[in-house]
Amino acid sequence: MNLDDLISEYADIEVRLADPAVHADQSEARRLGKRYARLRPIVETYRERKAAEDDLAAARELSAEDEAFAAEAAELERRCGELEERLRHLLIPRDPSDDKDTILEIKAGEGGEESALFAGDLLRMYLRYAERVGWKTEIIDAHPSDLGGYKDVTVGVKATGSHEEGVWTRLKFEGGVHRVQRVPATESQGRIHTSAVGVLVTPEAEDVDVQIDPNDLRVDVYRSSGPGGQSVNTTDSAVRITHLPTGTVVSCQNEKSQLQNKEQALRILRSRLLAMAQEEADAAASAERRSQVRTVDRSERVRTYNYPENRISDHRVGYKAYNLDQVLDGDLHNVTQALVDADLQRRLDEAQGS
Repeated sequence: MNLDDLISEYADIEVRLADPAVHADQSEARRLGKRYARLRPIVETYRERKAAEDDLAAARELSAEDEAFAAEAAELERRCGELEERLRHLLIPRDPSDDKDTILEIKAGEGGEESALFAGDLLRMYLRYAERVGWKTEIIDAHPSDLGGYKDVTVGVKATGSHEEGVWTRLKFEGGVHRVQRVPATESQGRIHTSAVGVLVTPEAEDVDVQIDPNDLRVDVYRSSGPGGQSVNTTDSAVRITHLPTGTVVSCQNEKSQLQNKEQALRILRSRLLAMAQEEADAAASAERRSQVRTVDRSERVRTYNYPENRISDHRVGYKAYNLDQVLDGDLHNVTQALVDADLQRRLDEAQGS
């Protein structure tokens, strides 16, 4: 889609959003609001560039008669160049899921109970980060460990209002193995241990994104259990769904009713199937997700959290900072920005090379 088409689409959405009838369908209104917010900086930059170009033409014409306008013309020429570069950045093809909300799955791995405790620390980090940004979070499913951590936990993260950035734009880079180095609470000798937690991130799929044939599903119900395997429910309310064509298995026991757990499990399944479909359809999307969880061991890591040095290191972009305590308290912006910037540079290089 060229620039003229985008400007026309922006104007059309602006008219539609002013129509009260559109807001009767909250899903459609939200979709239009997100698209409008995405197009706004492109249109504003285009208009600013157009105004600067008009001013530059006038300054050049006047400078031919009065040299006093020459400096103004030079400054306007520099400004036009800046705006052209900004517009070029804004027009780089984006990940089609960037405006989507996200489902984040955190799974304890190698390291036993210490890994489960760190899974809980990562969950708190993401919840606090979302709170800072203004996103809404929801625990979809959780399996606590004996000492207060999580064997695995699934959380939905949704944008609120008209955020110019979708949740996926920031959180898609969190997928992979996160390694922690610290003295565990269970360590009596004060030795530093290394353990790992896996994070899987998928864009949240809507019904229109993924069509699931009920005949392709095997649904099993069972009794929910708590830490240590103790029963927390006297009815078979937990649900496990197997998508037979792909072998994808999801389960949910967080809700009190079987129906609610089935709905949540289908929500996770749709998001996983959407991610799989995008990977198959787009080699670039597949490349971006190569760092996602395969085996949760200590070697295949994307990030290390070193408690003794208060250091956080992201190994994909060489990011390193000594404010781990602040990051774990939700101050994740600089970390995610380093990854967003690296991704932008990659896409710029690809656009210039094509």
